[in-house]
Amino acid sequence: MNFTSTLLPGILIIEPQVFEDSRGFFMETYQLEELEKAGIHLKFVQDNHSRSIQGTLRGLHYQINHSQGKLVRVILGEIFDVVVDLRKSSPYFGKWFGFGLSAQNKKQLWIPPGFAHGFYTLSNWAEVLYKVTDYFSPENERSILWNDPEIGIIWPEQVKEKLIISTKDLQGTPMSAAEVFL
Repeated sequence: MNFTSTLLPGILIIEPQVFEDSRGFFMETYQLEELEKAGIHLKFVQDNHSRSIQGTLRGLHYQINHSQGKLVRVILGEIFDVVVDLRKSSPYFGKWFGFGLSAQNKKQLWIPPGFAHGFYTLSNWAEVLYKVTDYFSPENERSILWNDPEIGIIWPEQVKEKLIISTKDLQGTPMSAAEVFL
């Protein structure tokens, strides 16, 4: 596995070694020792799987008291994945990072606890798998407004043409009023 740092410290792009031949391919998507060498020392407790149609925007989600680290990958289609630093003590507080994940590029994104996460579906369909380091806690779930000008996320142009979003995410909290991490 190859680990690449991003503009937001702690966020890593993980590229697995892919073995391809005429039958298809094989790759390791989770290897504890490799993750630990890269500084990821958290235990995963749950796997999640979502399927979204083109134009779907999910997020920006986080849990305030049971913050989840997430290891995200796409097994069908393509998404634009976004994270926002919600750690008040971080020099990157309120900054965002976006990256294209797809079944074709086979890359993964490591998102440590303390970040909001969301994505926009670029392909006709996308299936996203992600491991998390804490259990879902509905009473601690929060949502930051996906288009908050204070954050200034530059979403793909397609968002202007087609946007499918839940009522909960449309009513997300602006960054200035959000509960954040110390």
